[in-house]
Amino acid sequence: MTVRIEKKGKVWTVIHSRPQARNAMDPESADALVDAFVSFNRDREAAVAVLWGEGGAFCSGWDLKYGASLMEDPAPLEAIAYPLDDRVKENGQLPRGPLGPTRLELDKPVVAAVAGPAVAGGFELALWCDVRVMEQSAYFGVYCRRWGVPLIDGGTVRLPRIVGTGRALEIILTGRKVPAEEALRINLCEQVVPTGKSREHAEAMAHEIARFPQACTRADRRSVYAQQGQTIREGMRREWYNGIPAFHAEGAAGAARFASGKGRHGDFGDI
Repeated sequence: MTVRIEKKGKVWTVIHSRPQARNAMDPESADALVDAFVSFNRDREAAVAVLWGEGGAFCSGWDLKYGASLMEDPAPLEAIAYPLDDRVKENGQLPRGPLGPTRLELDKPVVAAVAGPAVAGGFELALWCDVRVMEQSAYFGVYCRRWGVPLIDGGTVRLPRIVGTGRALEIILTGRKVPAEEALRINLCEQVVPTGKSREHAEAMAHEIARFPQACTRADRRSVYAQQGQTIREGMRREWYNGIPAFHAEGAAGAARFASGKGRHGDFGDI
């Protein structure tokens, strides 16, 4: 098995393990990652997932040895083509992306624990996650630039939304290495931690998120994505109608807990 799941409370850690290939993504791994995240999204007890590559590499991208085999038989690419009319498969999902879950639109957050290389498609996989925790020695990069392999797992879509068009184009067109400290400076990651500690820190963040009321947490996450490309007025309208059901589900009760004395003087240990 190249993918396994370790669960602790409401946090699932999804582990990709092909260390002999620096966690390059082959079809078996891609399918297994999709299955893992679909299961996470459907599990009522699961709140936050962490994605981690075992063996010191997040993901070195699409397995180019497999990619080379498509010169003789391109049929596997046709099987995962993105349908223009957004038709879904029997399980309600689009065909998977080459890197697996990059087309999934989850209801719950995913934190990337990035060690070593997250390059080419592995960079795109990290961009799919909501938050990125990078080790000091970790790095991003569109390394597939060297081999004529385009970004087809959302890299040209998500990267400009995170760092802006000009910066995204510079990173994409040059294919250069983006080390962790630069990634932090340009908002490509949210934390830089000591080498070997990305999983530990990502899981700590995940547990912190998981302890909050989840209907409101997920509503706010959903609103952040839903407002992209909208005017301020339309974004705020969507925010209102997205948030009000969550307030009725959890917010009013939470306000009552505060009124009864919880959370006073900055003490949020027992909320």
